[in-house]
Amino acid sequence: MTTATAGGAGDAPPADKRPDTGTGTDRRPRGRVTGTRKAVAAAFLLPALVLLGSLVVYPIVYSVYRSFLDQSGTGFAGLDNYRALFTDETIRTAVKNNAIWVVFAPTVATALGLIFAVLTERIRWGTAFKLIVFMPMAISMLAAGIIFRLVYEQAPERGVANAVAVGVHDTFAESSGFPKAHPLPVHPLKAGGGGSFVTKETVRAGQPVNLPLVGVAPGKVPGDAEPAKAATASGDGITGTAWLDFTKGGGGRPNVVDPKELGLKGITVEAVKDGEVVATAQAGADGVFTLPASADGSLLRLPADNFREPYNGVDWLGPSLVTPGIIGSYVWMWAGFAMVLIAAGLAGLPRELLEAARVDGANEWQVFRRITVPMLAPVLAVVLVTLMINVLKIFDLVFIIAPGSSQDDANVLALQLYRSSFGTDADLGVGSAIAVLLLLLVIPVMLFNIRRIRKEGRR
Repeated sequence: MTTATAGGAGDAPPADKRPDTGTGTDRRPRGRVTGTRKAVAAAFLLPALVLLGSLVVYPIVYSVYRSFLDQSGTGFAGLDNYRALFTDETIRTAVKNNAIWVVFAPTVATALGLIFAVLTERIRWGTAFKLIVFMPMAISMLAAGIIFRLVYEQAPERGVANAVAVGVHDTFAESSGFPKAHPLPVHPLKAGGGGSFVTKETVRAGQPVNLPLVGVAPGKVPGDAEPAKAATASGDGITGTAWLDFTKGGGGRPNVVDPKELGLKGITVEAVKDGEVVATAQAGADGVFTLPASADGSLLRLPADNFREPYNGVDWLGPSLVTPGIIGSYVWMWAGFAMVLIAAGLAGLPRELLEAARVDGANEWQVFRRITVPMLAPVLAVVLVTLMINVLKIFDLVFIIAPGSSQDDANVLALQLYRSSFGTDADLGVGSAIAVLLLLLVIPVMLFNIRRIRKEGRR
């Protein structure tokens, strides 16, 4: 009787090397293990799937269904609601404004973020600068809207933007001293055209001239104005008084310089002969002015520059500038977000490649344009796509910043969705059609983003 040697062909494999047949008492079949794991995974995913279905899938399906019904929701409207998206002037304005938002807001925010990220790499206080730029991200859209509603306020004493605009304007162009001032019918002045006033009769040397006005706001009277004085004859020249012909508390007489009436300091007086200005003077603190002898026989004119309305700044929230103004507030908030993401990508660039380009003679602009930007392209795409999706559903800033008179001009799809669904004449059919349109606009951007992410994952 022969015995098999160790390792021989007839040897049975060791117990730990034998194939698992699934029949042992301490082993479960492989299929059963896999099924158990799938069941556990499904149990953990079920709450998320329920929430996803109830909060995302069901609203989408119902919105599509509701968009084909009429305003009451009881009758089939067909494509009428979708036809309204392209025939209603208000909705077309919203579509146009959304296109402006998608093109300019993400581009400007990403460009500023790129510039800030590159420049702050070279300064010692770059971290503090990044913190300041990123800080608006901590503010809600509601708070940012309130802030910029005040910034864009028309009155320069309240709106920061117009305070700056008026300050710069008045630095280079002298403001009017007496806006809305005018003579009374009993005064010796009449309208001269273009906002000016002229004397009804020519003036003569030795005969003092009175130029009374009313309508000067108390706040526009110069602080150093003195009580007006009646002018006296002075040789061959022309003398006169320009004053505010109004006595506080009443009792004054028209065309007479009363003791409590103030001179119009700084008002310009011109002597005009045959349509040409032959002399000019300005009234003193007491309103008295003097013209040379060449003014004899002329008409005295108070030019329109004395009365023009003061520069009141830019109408930021008017029909033409309301959308750019709101986009500016959005960029203020989101430029910090773009900067932080781009700075993170910039920190991962190979420095030796940048230094090699500089050693080869490339200047900083060439390094930035030909190396930094191309290598940051994936990060820039992430930022740009994220902001594009974000601006497609912009609502808060437009709703808060745009005043009622300009809200139609600043309208966007998300705001129109709210107005159509919950406004005075609510039409849930049109509102649902707008929601479907927004979904269709977002889908291509999402698909592009998913495709880009998959391509990055395969690298």
